[in-house]
Amino acid sequence: MSCGMLVVDVSVKEASLMRKLPSRDDLRTWREFIETTEALRGALTARLQHDTGLSPGDYAVLLALSEAAGNRMRSSDLAAHIGWERSRLSHHLARMERRGLIRREECATDSRGAEVVLSEPGSEAFGAATVPHLRAVRELFVDALTPEQLAAAGEIAAALRARLPRP
Repeated sequence: MSCGMLVVDVSVKEASLMRKLPSRDDLRTWREFIETTEALRGALTARLQHDTGLSPGDYAVLLALSEAAGNRMRSSDLAAHIGWERSRLSHHLARMERRGLIRREECATDSRGAEVVLSEPGSEAFGAATVPHLRAVRELFVDALTPEQLAAAGEIAAALRARLPRP
């Protein structure tokens, strides 16, 4: 009798679990979303690198610095702003510094911290990359959608972001 009850309990648990899992249609939509996002990101990355010589990471750092007061940010603030681990940012900044795109300076208000500063060559590289990058965004993303689809994509992105944990 208890064995029969165990089977019933497992079946109830499995049924409950199945209701919590995505359906086949949900999973098809999920895969399409992920695969398309990855393909779009790959195409934008290839265009950015081909047209400008910058990686998406370079562009993200240069964009953040170009928008920051005095074109400078503390390393920890920059890492948080672009959503990177500090160690990843540190390695990337070393490569960018060797290429002359940024420089690192001691923080004037805190001797323990460093500030990342947009250099003149970095500013020029960012300026030269902006139009080709935005053109690619228009061609590969904006022009592929109707105005209604573009608005829906924005709403979908906002809904997904709202469910994610904040760094």
